[in-house]
Amino acid sequence: MAFPSATSAVWSVSLLTVLFTAAVHSNIDSGDDPLQPVTSDETVSVGGTVTLTCRVAASDNSSLQWSNTAQQTLYFGEKRALRDNRIQLHHSTSTELSITIADVQLSDEGEYTCSIFTMPVRTARATVTVLGVPGKPQMSGFENAVPEGESVTLTCTSSGSKPPAKLRWYKGDQEVEGRPDVVESVPDDPTYNVSSELTLELSASDDNVLITCAVDHPSLVTGNKRTEKALRVLYAPNVHIQPETDLPREGEKFFLRCLGDGNPEPANYFWEKKDGELPPLAKPDGAVLHFSMLNKTDNGVYLCHADNGIGKSKGEYTLLVQDEADNIADPTAMSTSSGVDHAVIGGVVAVIVFIMLCLLIVLGRYLIRHKGTYLTHEAKGSDDAPDADTAIINAEGGHSGAEDKKEYFI
Repeated sequence: MAFPSATSAVWSVSLLTVLFTAAVHSNIDSGDDPLQPVTSDETVSVGGTVTLTCRVAASDNSSLQWSNTAQQTLYFGEKRALRDNRIQLHHSTSTELSITIADVQLSDEGEYTCSIFTMPVRTARATVTVLGVPGKPQMSGFENAVPEGESVTLTCTSSGSKPPAKLRWYKGDQEVEGRPDVVESVPDDPTYNVSSELTLELSASDDNVLITCAVDHPSLVTGNKRTEKALRVLYAPNVHIQPETDLPREGEKFFLRCLGDGNPEPANYFWEKKDGELPPLAKPDGAVLHFSMLNKTDNGVYLCHADNGIGKSKGEYTLLVQDEADNIADPTAMSTSSGVDHAVIGGVVAVIVFIMLCLLIVLGRYLIRHKGTYLTHEAKGSDDAPDADTAIINAEGGHSGAEDKKEYFI
């Protein structure tokens, strides 16, 4: 009885082999056959999750199946066939079978097959492309500060990319051109190492400027990876002298400060007076020259020499001591103040003149109006006079005089 069972098993395996061979070689146009599976190619980065979906337009209750690149069955309908916890069922119906593969590795790349076991067996293939994620770029060639005028060559390297990554250089916010990328394949690995070089001739203005190497790659969907490094440039000081005040006065204390903008900061300062020696009451103290009491004889050009080991430089300042007795003010301030005062005085005078003119006009109108009224009242009795003589008499002497005169003639 064992022999027939063995024969039956052999026939079962042979049948599956025939079906699988037919599935591999089947090439039916899905546009003409509603039972033809349809899939799509997918791209995923290392460590990501990919979803494989297989659909048919119609169903005859046949099961859909997904197989991996080694033709191992992953899922047959809703049943898992391969013990790999990274592979999970996503969606299953009579017309669709979707699975997910998590934590994708480079070894998962390849061609996956979806089959439907009809007669004949129909298949479709989906190519999974796995992108190797490049590592954070490493920058070398700039460990110590460089004197201005010299050149420095920086090297940027990134590994683990697939396909090869693209390296970009930035100086501050501006992209600069480096040498073409050098791409090297990794032995026994499908990824690549990429490197690039950037040569810069440094000046004082490059001090503390950021140099950036960025990796551009399709796997970096959230942006590129980058490494930044600040340039350090050594340069001679740029010296200028700052006075304590712009109006040094005779008899007062005063100092000059020497400011040396260099990298590193100047460590040595030397003070001198042009065409002569420093005054007896002028005492140098490093970057500061102190005057305990200013005098007219202190007038002149003072020089400060600064040395930071990279180079030397000097600055000049012309000292003009103001006479205390004259109490000379700042000409600019006086001019400005005088201009403001004149403007204010002119405005006040204009207002006063305007008010006076208004008062004169009002007063004139008032006098004219009251004068007319007075003359009218004086001539009031003339309207009732019987003749011109009486009217004149009434106008000159009033009505009472006229009446008296009339009584006198009677």
